[in-house]
Amino acid sequence: MGSLSVGHLERSEMTLRRTRLRALVLATAALAAASFAPVGSWQAAAEPGVAVYPGMEIRQDTNKCTLGYVDLATRTAFTAGHCRGSGSVGDKDGNVIGHQTVFRDNTPDGATVTTDHNISDWEAIALAPEVQINDVLPIGRPLTVDPAFAPQPGLRICHFGVVTGESCGTVESVNNGWFTMSNGVVSQKGDSGGPVYVPTDDGRAVIVGMFNSTWGQLPAAVTWQATDQQIRQEVFMATSAQVDAAPGVVPPPS
Repeated sequence: MGSLSVGHLERSEMTLRRTRLRALVLATAALAAASFAPVGSWQAAAEPGVAVYPGMEIRQDTNKCTLGYVDLATRTAFTAGHCRGSGSVGDKDGNVIGHQTVFRDNTPDGATVTTDHNISDWEAIALAPEVQINDVLPIGRPLTVDPAFAPQPGLRICHFGVVTGESCGTVESVNNGWFTMSNGVVSQKGDSGGPVYVPTDDGRAVIVGMFNSTWGQLPAAVTWQATDQQIRQEVFMATSAQVDAAPGVVPPPS
């Protein structure tokens, strides 16, 4: 019996993850379109050529936030769940660039949180077909996913938000699905959802989290690993019928 290489397994896992995410986008696109209502003077659709990229400013109703990640294969973008609105997602110039599909947000109220509290805070956005998407941050680095990178105390990281721009520091502590940052990382209202990443020597920015809030004096982010796992769970629940019917597609392990 033949054997599969580690690289082949990683590519297969990535393909399966994208298949599930694409199924989620298709399953929820009709609902998102039905609930769409332009906000203020927003146009009904984006002008052809409008750029969508990680680190850009987005608007949902009265909420101003930062786009955290763009999946080029599925044309899906992600930001903080507490940034959600009534459905449509626009850029700073009033173009509707996509529609909110699913989200999770259990961010506690108040200024403090216990370190064992599990925080989920993400939103998926189905991007409009006419927008031009890319994965390059405003600082020029492509934002990528690499499972070899995970937040750990002392790790050098940077955060990008539309209000504060890029600020860098280190991971302070890693908690239950989230982590805090110190030694130079700053944030203000409007930075929510922005990517937290490791700048690599080869010019990439590897995402490890999305900005959530400030607890006490420490900026905090949900981990990308926990967020990715929650997205898979949502995909499986939302598309279980399609998964069961599709040959060669199996549910995630329990």
